[in-house]
Amino acid sequence: MSYSVGQVSAFAGVTVRTLHHYDKAGLLSPGDRSHAGYRLYSDADLVRLQQILFYRELGFPLDEIAAILRDPLSNAVEHLRARQRQLSEEIARLQRLAEVAERAIEVQQTGVPLTPRERFDVFGEITFDLSYATEAELKWARSEGQRESMARAAAHTKDDWRQLMGEAAAWRAELLAAFDEGEPYDGERAMDLAEEHRLHISRWFTSCPPDMHRRIADDFGPDPRAFALVVPSSQQRSGLAAYTCKAVHANAARHAVGRTGPEETR
Repeated sequence: MSYSVGQVSAFAGVTVRTLHHYDKAGLLSPGDRSHAGYRLYSDADLVRLQQILFYRELGFPLDEIAAILRDPLSNAVEHLRARQRQLSEEIARLQRLAEVAERAIEVQQTGVPLTPRERFDVFGEITFDLSYATEAELKWARSEGQRESMARAAAHTKDDWRQLMGEAAAWRAELLAAFDEGEPYDGERAMDLAEEHRLHISRWFTSCPPDMHRRIADDFGPDPRAFALVVPSSQQRSGLAAYTCKAVHANAARHAVGRTGPEETR
């Protein structure tokens, strides 16, 4: 039995233009023509079309489909296995994007209820990068500390934010002075500043033991967005992020040998 291009288009769910394209590409050339010269598709052509549409649904490009159909026994399994791996990777990527979108919504909703002017007055040059906040949410998603930090941040009042940002600014000035004056990162002054930063996190956000503080600081060098939450870009110096990270590690090592700092407060 033969079918016109219009009939095939209707029951296969593809456009006439697509069928013409398959014909020109040599992928599906109808086996017969009508007396008027119109394409006529046989049952065998429809079977081939089903195969083409199957591989297209899986995302195969047309040239690869053509290669498979030329020698289906030797190529199909190999190509399908490769495509299965690609689809699995894509599924994982899309799942991660879905998680990122969900977290981004949560992060956006857990913002400080301030007008743009109030936000500038409180935070100044410190900016909260949504992409970084979202990635941090994913990185620490299973952490009780992250959940506590987000909950406490959401509960802070404008006055709370003014106070904590004031503390942070004073600490930052001391850090910059120590760095500019050439204080060693493992000296008492730098380590004490690292300890103050750790206690600041514990006081305002979540308990931050030395190991956690070290992991936080490890982002300072490779991710400028993380260090910008500590020192705004306009105040940064070359090497400051690495210096701060090393001071945090030195302070953590100081705790490890029993020389703990002052008792943490909230």
